[in-house]
Amino acid sequence: MRDVFLLAFILVVMPVAAARPFVGALLWSWVSFMNPHKLGWGFISSLPLAAMAFGVMVVGCIVAREPRRLPVNGVTLLLLVLLGLVTLTSTNALAPPAVVWEQWESFLKIVLGLLVTAALLTDRRRIHALLWLMVIAVGYFGVKGGMFTLLTGGGYIVLGPEDSIIGDRNHLAVALLVAVPLMNYLRMHSAHRVVRVALIAAMVLTIFSVIGSQSRGALVALVATSLVLWLRSRGKIVSGIGIVLVVAVGIALMPGSWSERMRSIGSYQEDGSAMGRVTIWMAGLAIALDRPLTGGGFRAVYQQDVVDRYAPGVQARADHSIWFEVLSEHGFPAFAVWIGILVAGLVYSRRVAAMARDRAQLRWAYDLARMSQVSMAAYAAGGSFLSLAYWDFFWTLMVVVAATHALLARTVRQDQVATRWARRPAPLAGSMAWRSQ
Repeated sequence: MRDVFLLAFILVVMPVAAARPFVGALLWSWVSFMNPHKLGWGFISSLPLAAMAFGVMVVGCIVAREPRRLPVNGVTLLLLVLLGLVTLTSTNALAPPAVVWEQWESFLKIVLGLLVTAALLTDRRRIHALLWLMVIAVGYFGVKGGMFTLLTGGGYIVLGPEDSIIGDRNHLAVALLVAVPLMNYLRMHSAHRVVRVALIAAMVLTIFSVIGSQSRGALVALVATSLVLWLRSRGKIVSGIGIVLVVAVGIALMPGSWSERMRSIGSYQEDGSAMGRVTIWMAGLAIALDRPLTGGGFRAVYQQDVVDRYAPGVQARADHSIWFEVLSEHGFPAFAVWIGILVAGLVYSRRVAAMARDRAQLRWAYDLARMSQVSMAAYAAGGSFLSLAYWDFFWTLMVVVAATHALLARTVRQDQVATRWARRPAPLAGSMAWRSQ
């Protein structure tokens, strides 16, 4: 029955998306971020919903003749450059071609979807709607996982949707930490008290879910995220007490096995899983140094024969690091461009904060920029131990920040022009004064 309801909902939304391309962008983002079809138990789980949503979005753009043009900014330009470089590295990949080009096709769809979404983010209303969708898509698992952690006393591990990029507990935990600051932004700019209270509850449950994932990398990221969130919060005393209280209560709920697992962070040399990550990082670095321009291509370190060539005795596995993932798979030029996307997002967020700081009507943009920086810190810290280099949710946030910067730049320019015109002397008054003489 769940499959039928989900399919019926999508079939109802699709005609609207075909007429209004931004609705199509929201539908594509929802399917990509949340993977709702993976929550079904029947036929819906095997349907290519992401491809269907992408197709409807493209049809909507053609029918509505929108967007008019692609926004040119640091994020969109670097995404295009990265796509070109990744295409080149895929032609020289070490993994089997079928594996490589399957990953390339997925990467291509993500970049094209992001570019269309970027072109459709033309005003604050659309930016706000996309942020709500992002929070709901990922926050659903945070609220659900937090309630599960409370009901079971932390005795079981919180997981994401199967066969998705956030299905693994470590990936889900970092995704939730990236979403929490966006929840806080929506809380600050929601008009209704009920909505604000609901978002506070969602944030608390999401933190419980992060702790309930029993991920050691997520605990490190939680500490970093909490610190940056406190630094970016308005009321340092209240926010500091609230953050410490929520984290302390969440940890107190966990069983003794959780504490033992977290204590092993300090003795990572004796932990097989931790040392396995270090050795695969070294294997990935060796590939990048041997092939600095192209790397090993998609899934290079997943191939045992490739790993044996560069690091004999090391078990082939995922990179478990966003930094080594891009470096080992695509070499130094692509790695520099990929880093550039993160830097561009950070630069735009700082510019937005500077432009909006002293303007009451732009307070929303100031808070969005500050909370986006917290999300960036969560991604950088948590992603250091995970393979989330091509996560479309985070790239969408970079697109949102760039779109916000473009919107504010136009607003500031219009205000400056209006101010200059208001200060100019009225020619009619001057002419009448001359005639009176």
